[in-house]
Amino acid sequence: MSRTGPLAGTTVVDLTRALAGPQATMLLGDLGAYVIKVEQPGRGDETRGWGPPFVGAEGERPESTYFLSANRNKQSIALDLKQPADAELLRRLIAAGDVLVENFRPGVLDRLGFSVAELHALNPRLVVLSITGFGHDGPDAGRAGYDQIAQGEAGLMSITGSAADDPQKVGAPIADLLAGIFGAQGVLAALLERERTGRGRVVRTSLLAAVVAVHGFQGTRWTVAGELGTGVGNHHPAIAPYGLFRCGDGAVQIAAGNDQLWARLCDVLGLDPTAAEFATNADRVARQPDLIRIIEDALRPRTSVEVLAALRKAEIPAGEVKSLDAVYSSPQTRSQRLLVDVDHRALGRIVLPGNPLRFFELDTGAETTPRDHDAPPLLDGDRAAVQAWLDRSEDAP
Repeated sequence: MSRTGPLAGTTVVDLTRALAGPQATMLLGDLGAYVIKVEQPGRGDETRGWGPPFVGAEGERPESTYFLSANRNKQSIALDLKQPADAELLRRLIAAGDVLVENFRPGVLDRLGFSVAELHALNPRLVVLSITGFGHDGPDAGRAGYDQIAQGEAGLMSITGSAADDPQKVGAPIADLLAGIFGAQGVLAALLERERTGRGRVVRTSLLAAVVAVHGFQGTRWTVAGELGTGVGNHHPAIAPYGLFRCGDGAVQIAAGNDQLWARLCDVLGLDPTAAEFATNADRVARQPDLIRIIEDALRPRTSVEVLAALRKAEIPAGEVKSLDAVYSSPQTRSQRLLVDVDHRALGRIVLPGNPLRFFELDTGAETTPRDHDAPPLLDGDRAAVQAWLDRSEDAP
């Protein structure tokens, strides 16, 4: 399979399943890497069974839209690693590859005969990415990692929701997705280091680590100031006005992140920008319930279209709360190439959310982002292609 992009010529052996690992390898595939997804015979990645919704023709094996979300730009081969012949084929793939990604619990890969020492012996240049639920050591190392469990254990749910007694998960599996993103970042750093040293490296991350890493100001709010954040709904705990506000026919989001924007917002809404009780951001945060009521009283006679037009004219950051169908039909979404059309062997032409990165030549400005993408694979659908690639790699001088 010919691939283009910054990672063209890089081969990733993908032993992952579910979401965090597949997300990491899909991002590497988006960048041009050749990703060989190794799956369990008969069953494959468990996300092939996660649904509904399933899609496909009646009488054929249904395709899970969950699986489709994290497995573009890969080829699939089914191997039973407990069988000597299949384990040997994996050893050959590892020896010929550049990156191995796995998300087994700690110790599982060792028991299968693929310890870090064995991997290094097979390929000293190999970069290994290992993703777990809670880390490779410590008292929780052996725990299974599931997104919502990690969101709760890593504190994210405690700062999400309408109040302290209303913890909520994020609407997307953010712990898994972030672990995949951070994992791919680690692989890229290790590949860059390998250019200098000629040696591979083991990269480790976890769902726990990924969520803690994005606590942002909520983290230092506690570690430095000793103030414990809780869910506060759709308004910011440290900036005001910043959040969702009701208007005549729905709601709009407004972000007046400094005093100048606050003054312009007051002009649009007919409020007094010199009112002492709202003079500074700290004042506005301290009196946020009153502030929200005053702003919503001013917005109530207007429709969301009218409000957004006025805010846009005044150059005040604002926006809608769009449903996903509106996002995917948006001209801006299309302009950023955030949707890709692929030909699936069973489903025909389908549309997938795409790569968030774009690349351009420094001198000419010409875009070099890979345009051609491969649909998520059928289980073991690329065995012949993978074996042919392996034969060519082993024959190369």
